[in-house]
Amino acid sequence: MNIVLIGAQGSGKGTQAGLLTEALGLRHLSSGDLFRQAFEERTSLGIRARAYIDRGELVPDELTVAMVLQRLADPAYKAGAVLDGFPRTISQAQALDRGLKRMGRRIDVAAYLDVPREELLARLSGRYICRAAQHVYHEHTRPPKVRGICDVDGSDLYQRSDDAGEAVQKRLDIFFGETIRLLDYYQNQSKLIEANGNQHVEQVLTELLDEFHHHMAHSQHGRYWPGLSMPSNCG
Repeated sequence: MNIVLIGAQGSGKGTQAGLLTEALGLRHLSSGDLFRQAFEERTSLGIRARAYIDRGELVPDELTVAMVLQRLADPAYKAGAVLDGFPRTISQAQALDRGLKRMGRRIDVAAYLDVPREELLARLSGRYICRAAQHVYHEHTRPPKVRGICDVDGSDLYQRSDDAGEAVQKRLDIFFGETIRLLDYYQNQSKLIEANGNQHVEQVLTELLDEFHHHMAHSQHGRYWPGLSMPSNCG
């Protein structure tokens, strides 16, 4: 079971991906985490990718596709994954489908978190992240107990370079100009579900799970997980 989670920056996609993996017994595959590992190890891939990300641009396909497919081929991901941050373009989605087909697998569902652009801008401009483990805070909706310090591990908080100024607008322009086309791509495959991402976290998750179960119960290859409970860290 493989799920693609689609949403603009600031839509809560990473949070929902983590909750979905717990609810459905899958693994969370974040392209951002893959890149961060490459950044920390200062690989040639990491250095090249960082330059694009710092400018608020998409990382070229050749730096992403092989990395993601290699991770999905890991035995730890045999049960399936929630893909967070990949694919972002039609060409990436097509390459992902081809790679999965070679493994005898497929994308089963693509879920879109719908959040108005104005709300996304407000969320992103106030977002801060801890250096140690990427815990997310917001100066208005989720401030830390001590300004500039992570509640969990005590590390410094920082604002990503692409969460400030013109880079924010550029990231959203890319999403609404290009990544949004994935909705038609997956709709044409009868794999698309949608949820209102402008709600409380637990409400978004409930809607996603309801849509997911409805879709899988009526799909040709459907499976159904009866009696699922909400993840322990939600609500």
